[in-house]
Amino acid sequence: MKEILADILNLPLVDPVLIFSVVLAIILFAPIIFDKIRIPHIVGLILAGMILGPNGINLLSYDSSFELFGQVGILYIMFVAGIDMDMNDFIQNKNKSIVFGIFTFLIPMIIGTVTGYYLIKEIILSAAGDVSSINWLQGEAANNPTFIKYCLLSAIVLASMYASNTLLAYPIITRFGISKQRSVNITVGGTMITTILSLLVLAVILEVVRQGCIDYMFWIRLTISLSIYSVIIFYLYPIIGRWFFKRFHDNIVQYIFVLSMVFLSSFLAKMAGVEYIIGAFLAGVTLNRLVPRQSPLMNRIDFVGNAIFIPFFLISVGMIVNIEIIFNGYLTIVSAIVMTVVATLTKYLAAKLTQKIYKMTPDEGSMIFGLSNAQAAATLAAVTIAYNLIIAYTADGSEIRLLSEEILNGTIVMILVTCTISSIVTEKAARKLALEAEVDTTDSKYNPENRILIPVSNPETLDSLMELALLIKDKKDKQPVYALTVANDNQNTDKFAQGKKLLERAANIGAGADIKVKKISRYDLNISSGICNVVKEKNISDVVLGMHSKTTSYDSFFGNMTETLLDGINRMICVYKATQPISTIKRVVVATTPKCEFETGFTKWCNRVFTLTSQIGSELVIYCTEDTKKLIAEAAKKQKCNCKFTFYTLADWEDFLILSREVKENDLLVVVTARRQSISYTPLLEKLPRQLTQYFSDNSFIVLFPEQFKEGEFDRNISERKFI
Repeated sequence: MKEILADILNLPLVDPVLIFSVVLAIILFAPIIFDKIRIPHIVGLILAGMILGPNGINLLSYDSSFELFGQVGILYIMFVAGIDMDMNDFIQNKNKSIVFGIFTFLIPMIIGTVTGYYLIKEIILSAAGDVSSINWLQGEAANNPTFIKYCLLSAIVLASMYASNTLLAYPIITRFGISKQRSVNITVGGTMITTILSLLVLAVILEVVRQGCIDYMFWIRLTISLSIYSVIIFYLYPIIGRWFFKRFHDNIVQYIFVLSMVFLSSFLAKMAGVEYIIGAFLAGVTLNRLVPRQSPLMNRIDFVGNAIFIPFFLISVGMIVNIEIIFNGYLTIVSAIVMTVVATLTKYLAAKLTQKIYKMTPDEGSMIFGLSNAQAAATLAAVTIAYNLIIAYTADGSEIRLLSEEILNGTIVMILVTCTISSIVTEKAARKLALEAEVDTTDSKYNPENRILIPVSNPETLDSLMELALLIKDKKDKQPVYALTVANDNQNTDKFAQGKKLLERAANIGAGADIKVKKISRYDLNISSGICNVVKEKNISDVVLGMHSKTTSYDSFFGNMTETLLDGINRMICVYKATQPISTIKRVVVATTPKCEFETGFTKWCNRVFTLTSQIGSELVIYCTEDTKKLIAEAAKKQKCNCKFTFYTLADWEDFLILSREVKENDLLVVVTARRQSISYTPLLEKLPRQLTQYFSDNSFIVLFPEQFKEGEFDRNISERKFI
């Protein structure tokens, strides 16, 4: 039937434009069609590849383009898994990841070696007939000890395939927005541990088979190469990345840079003796802190991967699956059943054991199992290498390979089944965890208490102000960011047109991060009056301003507009001066005035700082009194903030300048100050402008004026003040 279709329709397709059109149609319609019958999108794309590939109706041939995009796709999956990790949460759960990694490595290795030994023994004997008739390539004696040795080596390689796994279902995690869940981070960390160990086992066994034994030079070469690779990735990569992001701000250029770093890391990993996928993951981990989750760059990374590269990989996996191989003999069927059962059972046992030890919920246990069950990238790499390695010949000249054709065919079936199970279980668990997250939060509803306003007037500060606003905004908060431009009758038409352009630019920045920006353009007496009126009309909770540039010698540090706003509205105001992109910040250093915990907006500014620190993955250093420290710690616990905290005592604001020795390059200083006549105000704050100018001019800093009114109180009537 397939041959008839090929002759009639001239299959497979050879026109590159038509091939790409068909692939895009698959990427578009497969999820839609399979979603109707409740089959996960990932499985749908794999099945589409099976049906339309060379082992189906042969519409598409598995050529070098699919091999290339398939390889790029799996590397992209691993990279996204690394860059999506909440590093603070991972550090907190690192022991759990290590334990799970050990479980998900040792359990498959032990059970897989035992079952694999008897399976491979039966396969070799069925091919050779008798142990004495086997001619081993290493010239070893054709006896039972040699036979047992090679059966055991093959079984260990097979077990290492079970131990490794591919985060094939990770796109489901990103789609449901639960990449910060501890079960996800534990699984991702454990996956890297078991994959690295399994690939090292493969490398050692291959050395034994090829050389007959392992000498000390092998271990020396491996240790040196991995050490050099580690220095490059964990030391040089962050330095290079931070240098690049400081100097180049175009999102497209940044995306190309990130992609280049990923594939260079993958290549260097291969040179060091481990697989490409390890390099891609480690590149994601290294660049994690430089790419905030809510940023245009991260949005581009997710979009390109989920739209092109990852679907290509899934389709390519389906194209190599051949259902007909099951009927090539009973040993193929037995191999497929044994391999699928062992791979699934061992991953299930590891997940449930981790769940029981750490008293996790059943949904978290299901998430760990679902995410760790899929076999694809490392498994395919291992079986391909082992299949191509001939270890002996039978009496009639037939080849005996480290892993036989039956194992190769069984691997394809195992990949299909485990990927299906992984996708179904992960999606089911993800839905439940996402619903629990929605129940736990109130920010997902329309909440007038979290509205951020950015007055835009200076093109040079717009990007940094938008970046800050997007990063202090809770990702669960559905409120838009408000961008405002104010004009009056004294301004010319060009000035008003420039304001319109800045609003459009702000909206584009927000769209790049998938966040809605509401544009407001209005006439008013002056800028201060316009901002104050919008704050009241829209019930704004936070105002983000750029640092004022002094134009005259008698001009104040903050400027007349900011001082007018401080008197006119009681909402939280952030005055931000940026000397570098906020994504390149290593530490957020917060200095608070004594008694700041008594201010109405204490919890709000704490949450904003926690959100900012979590978004950029930096360390949080806080200078405060002992009383303030306790309440900040309580606020962090309530918000479930997993940032790395370091507290230092700042009992008297007179000691503020000790921070000039502590604040370093790549630190962001946040000064929590106070309005006059507020509880935490001290006359020493009058020195703050001079201190910031003299001692912190090279640092980015935020001067934060907390909200200072009770629920239901109105701001003072700004119209009563004189603006002239």
